[in-house]
Amino acid sequence: MTTGTLIVGIGNPDRGDDGVGRLVARRLKAMVAPEVRVVEHDGEAASLLACLEGVRTAFLIDACVSGGAPGAVRRLNLDEDGGALPDLQFGLSTHGFGLAEAIALGQALGNLPPRTVVFAIEAGGFETGAALTPAVADAIETVAGMVADEVMQDA
Repeated sequence: MTTGTLIVGIGNPDRGDDGVGRLVARRLKAMVAPEVRVVEHDGEAASLLACLEGVRTAFLIDACVSGGAPGAVRRLNLDEDGGALPDLQFGLSTHGFGLAEAIALGQALGNLPPRTVVFAIEAGGFETGAALTPAVADAIETVAGMVADEVMQDA
């Protein structure tokens, strides 16, 4: 049985821009209806997949590195975009197995929600203890608005 909508903000807030997904999730908690579940996650693949079980629609928000300008946002709808992530490097968990690997594993096992949308925010740096780069901090409100709009349309 599938239920509802889940928003997952992924990252490590102690590693500079890597924490942006979690900060977007915090912002979204005040923007979406109470029945929409919003969680913060460290990105570890196995527990992320467990979090997605039984969900109808998932919005995943994470920092990435693709060579673009910091703060640039990419929206990837896995059920519309052929199911594959483009060549993006997402923040890795401490086990070296992060969002891209979790998605690939979930697809192989048939465990991803029927609708899975990834919002990838281009990071400028992942230094321990660093603050967000200004362009990445500016993207928080933009991405929160994009996700909130999609959640409302999905309801």
